[in-house]
Amino acid sequence: MTDPLRIALAGAGAFGQKHLDALKLIHGVEVVSLIGRELDKTRETAAKYGVGHVTTSLEESLARPDVDAVILCTPTQMHAGQALACLNAGKHVQVEIPLCDILAEGREVVRRQRETGLVAMCGHTRRFNPSHQWIHRRVQAGELRIQQMDVQTYFFRRTNTNALGQARSWTDHLLWHHAAHTVDLFAHQCGSPVVQAHAMQGPIHPQLGIAMDMSLQLKAANGAICTLSLSFNNDGPLGTFFRYIGDTGTYIARYDDLVDGKDQKIDVSRVDVSMNGIELQDREFVAAIREGREPQASVAQVLPCYEVLDGLERQLGADAR
Repeated sequence: MTDPLRIALAGAGAFGQKHLDALKLIHGVEVVSLIGRELDKTRETAAKYGVGHVTTSLEESLARPDVDAVILCTPTQMHAGQALACLNAGKHVQVEIPLCDILAEGREVVRRQRETGLVAMCGHTRRFNPSHQWIHRRVQAGELRIQQMDVQTYFFRRTNTNALGQARSWTDHLLWHHAAHTVDLFAHQCGSPVVQAHAMQGPIHPQLGIAMDMSLQLKAANGAICTLSLSFNNDGPLGTFFRYIGDTGTYIARYDDLVDGKDQKIDVSRVDVSMNGIELQDREFVAAIREGREPQASVAQVLPCYEVLDGLERQLGADAR
């Protein structure tokens, strides 16, 4: 593998810039190509981060011999198809969550990754946040058994805007995007697959065409349960908040912060080399490429999450009828 590792990043919006900030902190990495929908805005972002090549075509970047790997921060509906294009071009790929919004497409990405042997991972950032890593290590050490997770994912997004409040060209989705974080994390933290799942959703938004409120209930094979509430209607504290109820303690994770059930702060600053989940995610991608191994949150590891989501989508469709 070349040194530096040369990366193309597709999607120069709010989340793409989080990856650009993270990649600057990783030794031996160079972003050589930036792909965006609007050429002028993409040029502005490229100039800010010192990226030499700018295009609106992923195919143009994939054809470049100086691109070793690609990070996809594009609209959900493009993820699986673009991940396949990267693998077919011989490039390692990290695709932002979700891997897919059609299960068959996600399965095809996993199949193609196995054929090529390239590194392919998905941006399930919660696996990398130090707060959740701290919990995971306690579970693995036999010091904690998760009995229940209570999770709230709340945003105020009644118009089609991104995290920066800018107009979005595609529609976000509570089930296939935001619920994917928790469905995957629940199974990962429990070390046990989801064996039961149920979902309910509120009315469909007349303009956006999606449900703005949703509730999920999950059960793992080891008996642990999870309740997930999601809303785009919440005009209050925003983000996702995780309450872990275990046999030896209760813990509340708010992104990279962790407190116990009595609101006493737990120091997670030494869990990993950074407190930034996106940076840790990107570090894992780079390390897996250099070491020739399967990454944490590989497309194969996260596929069971999408199998659960597919079942929930079919259940919601049947309920609507």
